[in-house]
Amino acid sequence: MKSSAITRQLDALGRVVVPVEMRRNLNIGNRDYVEISAEDDRIIIKKAVASCVFCGCEENLISFRDRCVCESCMAQLRQ
Repeated sequence: MKSSAITRQLDALGRVVVPVEMRRNLNIGNRDYVEISAEDDRIIIKKAVASCVFCGCEENLISFRDRCVCESCMAQLRQ
């Protein structure tokens, strides 16, 4: 993917707006969750990927009380 940089100013609360063009290119919709991390002198923002709260699996997820649980962990919980 081609790298592009845009300079934005933080508002009084420390927020920044991610330009709509960048969000479209990365398939990040309004109200989607993003993961924010720091690495050396960089702040990294990427689209959050749903995963099981217990094992981290990203497949066969079931929503339970606003958390994701994979079918395997759900089966273990039922025992």
